[in-house]
Amino acid sequence: MKVIVVAGGTGGHIYPAIAIINKIREKEPESEILYIGTSDRMEKDIIPQMGIEFIGLEMSGLNRKNIFSNFSVLKKFKVAVKKSREIIREFKPDVVIGAGGYITAPVLYAAHKENIPILIHEQNSIPGISNKFIGNFADKICVSLPNSLHLFPKSKVIYTGNPRSEEIIKIEKLSKKKLGFVENKKLVIIVMGSLGSTTMTLKIKELIPGFHEKSYQVLIITGKKYYDEYKDIDVSSNIKIVPFMDNLIGLMKDSDLIVSRAGASTIAEITAIGLPAILVPSPYVTNNHQYKNAKELEDAGACVIVMEEDFSKERIIREIDKLFDHKEQYDKMIQNSKNLGVADSATRIYDEIRKIIG
Repeated sequence: MKVIVVAGGTGGHIYPAIAIINKIREKEPESEILYIGTSDRMEKDIIPQMGIEFIGLEMSGLNRKNIFSNFSVLKKFKVAVKKSREIIREFKPDVVIGAGGYITAPVLYAAHKENIPILIHEQNSIPGISNKFIGNFADKICVSLPNSLHLFPKSKVIYTGNPRSEEIIKIEKLSKKKLGFVENKKLVIIVMGSLGSTTMTLKIKELIPGFHEKSYQVLIITGKKYYDEYKDIDVSSNIKIVPFMDNLIGLMKDSDLIVSRAGASTIAEITAIGLPAILVPSPYVTNNHQYKNAKELEDAGACVIVMEEDFSKERIIREIDKLFDHKEQYDKMIQNSKNLGVADSATRIYDEIRKIIG
């Protein structure tokens, strides 16, 4: 088949798009794939390095604080729609797939105007502006979390899970011994996104002395930007501090608890693995979607939510100790998390693509 995939801006959109591409290539190796993204975001580097044909378009998101600046956004949208229609006419795709980010709006709208079947995937519990808009034209809408089903037209929407889950399950476990941890002691991972966080760095530094006498082990992943802020802190042998982890998912499979943000990628990872979590939703994201992601897990008994303003040495250590001290609750959290994961999510999405192509 011939497929245009469009997604951009963050890894939470790009990596699910890549997972869909990988599944299409697995099922139909002769498929032709064209990826359309923004010309100035991370996909412009990631996608060509993977040997996937890439076209970058200029596009910006809406500014909610300064509505007058959105006149330039509208102009970019119109230009991007025109260019997208030209690309679609030349490439002649069987289907156009959107995986999120503001770049999807003009490309998928162009596909609608060219009468090309459209499938979109929503990673978060609350759809973004682009997916709300395109949901009116899409032939099929795939969602990562069950509570998202009621936010789209019933005749179009299907619960597939996040396509990243299928790839996460296949990643081999990375032994914590390779980082110098002891095998027979529990491991807690603390990470606030791949880049780290200014506000959370201050709070996490205050946590460290509270872990010195604990029987479990702690890995703190700071983000490269913030690593130097930890260099003068004394830590006991059960604590390690690193700027980043190349194979975090592999290590998560040999850990016992994660304290993290609640982005779509994180939700996909912890539910695919069935890893108990204390989630600290970022308050700085659109529509407070990280809280809503986390709330869906909390309602299912798959995590504990601690708001950023409530994050403190006393609160976090109390929550960790409570989980480790109550085995029945802890084991239920593992099972509840796994229940939200979808082991064949990319395959489900591929099957829906095939159906709308006909």
